[in-house]
Amino acid sequence: QVQVVESGGGLVQAGGSLRLSCAASGNIFSINDMGWYRQAPGKERELVASVSTSGSTRYADAVQGRFTISRDNAKNTVYLQMNSLSPEDTAVYYCNVEITTREDSTNYLNADYWGQGTQVTVSS
Repeated sequence: QVQVVESGGGLVQAGGSLRLSCAASGNIFSINDMGWYRQAPGKERELVASVSTSGSTRYADAVQGRFTISRDNAKNTVYLQMNSLSPEDTAVYYCNVEITTREDSTNYLNADYWGQGTQVTVSS
């Protein structure tokens, strides 16, 4: 069993900041890429930012320069620091973690796990 739990969403005024956290726990052998997605009302889910095991990051154009993704491998946790927020950033934010679990002595399973989502609302 693997659990992925997000925290840190909320209501903030335009120009403000929020920090999201996402922690993975359970039967984890290793964690690969970690990322944040968001889904605004009436829109498709989109990638916001991701970070690889080596620390390489990539960002959506809309958040480049305002958001920073980071990870703490010792804590199996990924963070999203969001600065200079605007109403266009309002969405449910989801954590996505690629995890390898050890099924038995010879079998490993690689799968994507999603958090439950955390609401971020930016008022104008």
